[in-house]
Amino acid sequence: MPTSIEAWWPRLSQETRDWLVAHNGDEVTPTVMAEINRAGGLVSTDAWGAGHDTPQGAYLPDDVVDWIEAVANGEVPPR
Repeated sequence: MPTSIEAWWPRLSQETRDWLVAHNGDEVTPTVMAEINRAGGLVSTDAWGAGHDTPQGAYLPDDVVDWIEAVANGEVPPR
């Protein structure tokens, strides 16, 4: 079972965290997906479930996208 983003975010490289902030909500690259999975996170390959019209690519769940957006804006992320 995947852990919460609060647990796996610090396990990511700074480069990956920067990429996730810059590309928040975008399709996740295979390299970033592999690092998130190694850190204990989960990337959905169900694009429809992530709010997209076609089942292509890998996307972070909406709650993770919201969490990253809050961090990027210097806000306290939702729990």
